[in-house]
Amino acid sequence: MNGSPAALDHAGIAARIPHQGRMCLLDRLQHWDASGLHCTALSHRDPANPLRSAGGLLVPCAIEYAAQAMALHGALVAGEGAPPRPGYLASVRGVQFNAARLDDRAGPLHVYAERQAGDATQILYRFTVRDDLRAVLAEGRATVVLNTPIAP
Repeated sequence: MNGSPAALDHAGIAARIPHQGRMCLLDRLQHWDASGLHCTALSHRDPANPLRSAGGLLVPCAIEYAAQAMALHGALVAGEGAPPRPGYLASVRGVQFNAARLDDRAGPLHVYAERQAGDATQILYRFTVRDDLRAVLAEGRATVVLNTPIAP
């Protein structure tokens, strides 16, 4: 699609989203198409994960994993060489958490983002974060607002 790769590793993901270093939480793009994508992540097991608190990596952090997947999807849909379009997570709704923590899951996290509606200024995504046994850890909907200028 638009010359974009079918799969990406951590470096390929980091090259397409604003999050860098340890803050780029996704490790691999497994599959994507115009309506959504599936990524995996191992960063939830990293004791130096920047989202980790004294209590561990709590499940609300799954929203950040999903937000990065949405940013990656937007970049992939735009195509290779397209200028980045700034986007901001404006709201999350209908969020359901089915675990307390993410860091106690042995295998990779599976992060899914599915575009449900949108236009040039905002996009509605449905997201799901599952563990390696496919148990749903977090799910909900998120609105991303695009091309909003940042005040200097």
